[in-house]
Amino acid sequence: MATLRLALAQFDFPVGAVAANAARVGDVMAQAREGGADLAVFPELTLSGYPPEDLLLRPSFLAACDSELHALAGATNGVAALVGHPHSEGEVYNAASLLRGGSIELTAHKQALPNYGVFDDKRYFRPGHEAATAVIEGVCVGIVICEDIWQPEPAAQAAKAGAELIVVINASPWDSAKQMEREAVLRARAQETGCAIVYLNLIGGQDEVVYDGGSLLVNADGEIAARAPAFVDALLWATFDADTRTLHAENWPETVDRAPEATLYAALVRGIRDYIDKNGFPGVLLGLSGGIDSALTLALAVDALGPHRVTAVMMPSRYTSQLSLDGARAQAEQLGVDYHIISIEQTFQSFVEALTPAFAGKPADTTEENLQSRTRGAMLMALSNKHGRLLLATGNKSEMAVGYATLYGDMCGAYAPLKDVYKTVVYRLSRWRNTHSARLGEGDAIPSAVIERPPSAELRDNQTDQDSLPPYDELDAILARFIEGEQSQAEIAGQGYHADTVRRVVRLVLLNEFKRRQSAPGPRVTTRAFGRERRYPITSGWR
Repeated sequence: MATLRLALAQFDFPVGAVAANAARVGDVMAQAREGGADLAVFPELTLSGYPPEDLLLRPSFLAACDSELHALAGATNGVAALVGHPHSEGEVYNAASLLRGGSIELTAHKQALPNYGVFDDKRYFRPGHEAATAVIEGVCVGIVICEDIWQPEPAAQAAKAGAELIVVINASPWDSAKQMEREAVLRARAQETGCAIVYLNLIGGQDEVVYDGGSLLVNADGEIAARAPAFVDALLWATFDADTRTLHAENWPETVDRAPEATLYAALVRGIRDYIDKNGFPGVLLGLSGGIDSALTLALAVDALGPHRVTAVMMPSRYTSQLSLDGARAQAEQLGVDYHIISIEQTFQSFVEALTPAFAGKPADTTEENLQSRTRGAMLMALSNKHGRLLLATGNKSEMAVGYATLYGDMCGAYAPLKDVYKTVVYRLSRWRNTHSARLGEGDAIPSAVIERPPSAELRDNQTDQDSLPPYDELDAILARFIEGEQSQAEIAGQGYHADTVRRVVRLVLLNEFKRRQSAPGPRVTTRAFGRERRYPITSGWR
């Protein structure tokens, strides 16, 4: 009976860290060898990280990846390794090489190059055209790369070439619908080919995307044999039985909480942690307003970095309620962060007095409201400069969609954790986080009074968000249909939403593209995020 023991490296391999990535591959190869693995498997573009973007246009970068690959091949010494890397042969390919017996035995080229959503593979790579297979310990293994498994042909080619097991290496970004889609595709490929499938995915945050791991073992009949938890770094051990074409996981870590909110929360935490750590910042700061968005952002930041690396600043004005002051202080004390109160009143009045001659004859309006936000933005940026802590923007996707945010005010920040999180989801995540606290026997991470209060920017007396916007349940439903669903106004109105409200919301979305273009990056967690995935023209006559 032919069996194959595999060690699957569900780890982070950061973009551009070629030498460090190669060192980690070497360490995992050593662990795999010691543990009796026949094959160690690493994610897509292991050595370069994914996506390396225009680093791939630099010959020195490609040469560094090639040099490290050859060095790793020379160190195989009793274990085979499948390693992802850019492969330059005059043209550049997204490749996976089998390292065995001190050399590079074969190199597979990615055939299906995604060029949608966050992917720009066709900008950098040429497609491969042939299936790659290798016999390892008597088992014929087919090698495919990420998008290849989403198309029938590459897997079919591998099966035709004799593959019994298909190994797929991936850098597949997470979103709220991704795992269900992956499993459906893998079941279909297994049933079409009669091959079992090992699906290994990258983990970690990279700019505006987060990779969840979530690796899978799929038997030849399409049954899911094992699921790795999302956002958990692990060396995953598995055994393939060639007679039954089944896979068996060896003591994989378990998912503790399968609620959608738990996975989404983990995605946001990982995005913050990796963005801050990979860019070398000692910590973060944020404006803590006493509202739910900044409260959730604070909880996420503390969970990502620890309280000693987080500073919260309350900046009250004459319009700040006692509820906001009490809620902000209570949360800061509960979470144990560095906390400051800095009034904006005097500074704001100085701005108003300086501008009064130029404002002569014009009544007060949103200009003065936005000036309060911009006063706060200037102060927060000054604190960021002085202390070297990265400023987090706290706005959510609902606000960013309709422009309910102030340029150079509350939009100040270098990273926006909630940029792709709708307001209604902010509430769900906040309640989930408190439930999680209760399970741990801790106090609420987010004061219940902050969650239950009507949302308000507090830039004038008795202001609420619903003075300017439809109720968030209605707003988010329309936005999701227009943004993620790409539905027309008529289609949305046909689903029971008032046509005037739909027109107003859509107009605001299109009108505020110029604001979003200047916004901070944030983790993509839906199927259609603002940023590199959704790129509408700023100047457009289409309405």
